[in-house]
Amino acid sequence: MNLPNKLTILRVIMIPFFLVALLVESIPYGNWIAVSIFIIASLTDTLDGQIARKYNLVTNFGKFMDPIADKLLVCSALIALIELDRISAWVVIIIIGREFIVNGFRLVASDNGVVIAAGWWGKIKTVVQMIMIIVLICNFEGDIFVIIENILIYAALALTIISLLDYLIKNRAVLSEKK
Repeated sequence: MNLPNKLTILRVIMIPFFLVALLVESIPYGNWIAVSIFIIASLTDTLDGQIARKYNLVTNFGKFMDPIADKLLVCSALIALIELDRISAWVVIIIIGREFIVNGFRLVASDNGVVIAAGWWGKIKTVVQMIMIIVLICNFEGDIFVIIENILIYAALALTIISLLDYLIKNRAVLSEKK
């Protein structure tokens, strides 16, 4: 097993530790431990892709597991943040719903022998979502932080919708292609 795949597996293994640190109130400095784990896990996502491409270590396992690991990390964080009353469920439903639609679209494309690369809107969406999650985990006190949190939530939500529309429009031919 190569290094990028090990980093992907590490990211999945980190998720339960992240959730325990975030959700178990009796853990001292749990938010800070959770945000540290989340940041490290997020960085492994960037690192594994860079290493895989740079050293030609792209594998079928990596192509399959890397996006799953990413979705597990983000979805776990968002669902936990609902539990902590830091984000509304309807926002999370839209964000997760977008991921289901895009993954379903990719399955149809793959079935037709088409590989669809991530677009810039999707990459920007991911960065804003990660920053939003980090800020929500930190749960800073004060009115200015509530404003910042709300800006990040609505920016992530807008980018989620924009990136979905961009994805569907650019790849609409996939739905009409035949094997």
